[in-house]
Amino acid sequence: MSNIILIGMPGSGKSTVGVLLAKALGYLFEDVDLRISRRAGKPLQKILDEDGLLGFLRLEEEVGSAVQADRTVIATGGSMVLSERAMAHLKTLGKVVFIDVPFPEIKRRVTNIRTRGIAFHKNETLEDVYRERLPLYEKYADVTIRVGGGDSIEDTVDKLTLMLN
Repeated sequence: MSNIILIGMPGSGKSTVGVLLAKALGYLFEDVDLRISRRAGKPLQKILDEDGLLGFLRLEEEVGSAVQADRTVIATGGSMVLSERAMAHLKTLGKVVFIDVPFPEIKRRVTNIRTRGIAFHKNETLEDVYRERLPLYEKYADVTIRVGGGDSIEDTVDKLTLMLN
């Protein structure tokens, strides 16, 4: 199967880049966070509020481990890399691309950490989440694209299209 799986921090642009990349490549687009919401029948933040972090992570792992696709750009949730099982499955489906955005830019983009549906412990900061996940993004990535604060979404899509062709 020839898919592209996007990983990265919340706010890195996985969903936005994914839609445009899918259009550029003539692929389908799948947002795993939306699949999780549909399965639970509620938004991500409500899953976290009602089922807790571990309940959310279990559901994310189940959904991520069950993805089947072909010629699809798949945007994962930022915490998907916390599941070795789900990532092992996703890596069998195609090329994993890490959208690497520096922390200051992530901090600028993510202003609603407590309501956005980001999986993290109550006492953690966005920087704690970044430090915990960065090595995992690097571990699972087949390709890394570094995105600076001055890069537009279109710039990122153009870079990715060139890298993947």
